[in-house]
Formats: sequence, structure tokens, C-alpha cells
Amino acid sequence: MKLSFSTVGCPRWQWSDIVSAATDLGYAGIEVRGVGDDLFLPDARVFSADSLPKTRAELERRGLTVPCLASDVHLHDPAQDVKAVLGRYTALAKGLNTRGIRVLGDYWGKPGEGIDTDLVAARLKELAPLAEDAGVELWVESNGVYADTAKLKALIEYAASPAVGVVWDINHPVRFFGESVAQTVSNIGKYIRHTHIKDSDMADGVLTYKMLGYGSLPVEEALSALASLGYTGFLSMEWIKRWNDELEDAGVVFSHFAFQMRRYLSRLA
Repeated sequence: MKLSFSTVGCPRWQWSDIVSAATDLGYAGIEVRGVGDDLFLPDARVFSADSLPKTRAELERRGLTVPCLASDVHLHDPAQDVKAVLGRYTALAKGLNTRGIRVLGDYWGKPGEGIDTDLVAARLKELAPLAEDAGVELWVESNGVYADTAKLKALIEYAASPAVGVVWDINHPVRFFGESVAQTVSNIGKYIRHTHIKDSDMADGVLTYKMLGYGSLPVEEALSALASLGYTGFLSMEWIKRWNDELEDAGVVFSHFAFQMRRYLSRLA
């Protein structure tokens, strides 16, 4: 298993800061969810037609990959032209040699209201062949109503495509649906392609994110479960500072995450 961090944790950093931090801290990958003020990635300056070859060359020189693009494809939004948005992200994924595009069936981590699950399922099934043809994969995150991993399993199996998998955010099934790691892995284990790691506490219905090891999520149990599945993908730090400015700065959190994860992983060896 390899370590990455999501750029959602460093919204004020420029691309040069991001790749330097990944290199210096020994990360293997960068999950991209915004670069500075550019949140819609296909329009980010660093990924423009002129800049993209240089960006990819620098990543390769540093031994870094982009394992996942956290996209703006919102399957639940009836107003969005999901084919057009996916097309933009597919082109970028191919340019970065990125395997997975994260798509959402619900917008936030906490389950939303009024989600048309039939629409989500129909759209995912419609987009899957486009992803297959492009040589990329669509990874649905275990967030919102799909943090209920029985529902997520049903969605993935309805799409019935090798190009459709899961981003397992270990926080959401535990905090919003009370799932055990064993229950989650039983439901979606074989579909997990990418993993979001964070830590948190829940008190009186209020969720508080914590630096790794300072919360009460069963992180080590999740890692053990992934190892038992033969998972060799990325463990990606998702520190959602872009939407929670009170959280600790990335310069502290990314370093701590790398150190703590290596301790955890050494216990699995």
C-alpha cells in the first residue's frame, strides 16, 4: 500500500509547493482536488494544454503519480451535464496517466436529503462504457447516502462494469451509519480501488476531525482489512481544510500523517 494526500488539505498551496511537499515527505502520490483557486481541475493553469506535458514530466522525475482525480462529476445533480464534465476529466486523466476519477452520488460526507438514487444509478451505468472506452475508471465515494455501503454495493453492481469501483472513505460509514469495518468490507471490499484515510470523533451528534491517531476511528482495523484483501492501492490523506479553515495546517498534518501511517503499516508487516 502506498501513501498519497489530497490537495483538499492544502487549498492555499501552489502546485510547486504541493509536489515539493510530496517529495520531501516521501509520499508516492498526489490525489488532486483543486490547485490553489482552481477547483475545476480541467481549467487549472498547471493542467492547461501548454503546461500539462511539463507537469507530467515533473511528476515522473520525482517518482510521483496522480492516482485519483477527485472530480466535479455529480451524479445526483439533475442540472449537470455529466457526460460533458466527465469528458473534460477523462482527457485530463489520460494526460496525467491517472487511473481513477472520483465521482459523487451525494455532495457532502453527511447524507443529504432528496437524493434521487434511481437517477444516480442510471447515470453511472450510462457513463461506465465511456470510461471503459477511454481506459479510465469511475470510483464512487462512500459518502452521503452511499456511506450506507449496502446501497453503495447495489449501485456498483447495477453499473456492472469493470470500469466502476469504490473510493472507501473510512470515516463516513462508521460515523453516519454505525457500520463496523467488517460490515463495510463485506459489502464493498472487492470493489475498493482507492482509500481516504482520516480520523475523527463524534460527540452529541457533532463530528470533529482529528489528526491521525488522535480520534477514535478504527484506522488500524481498516488497514488490516485492506491487507487481508490484498489491496495494493493508495491510502490517501483527506484533510478537508478547504471547507474547514479551523483545521490544522497541511504543513503539520501531512508530515504527521506520513509518520503515523508508516508506524501503522509496519505493524502489518
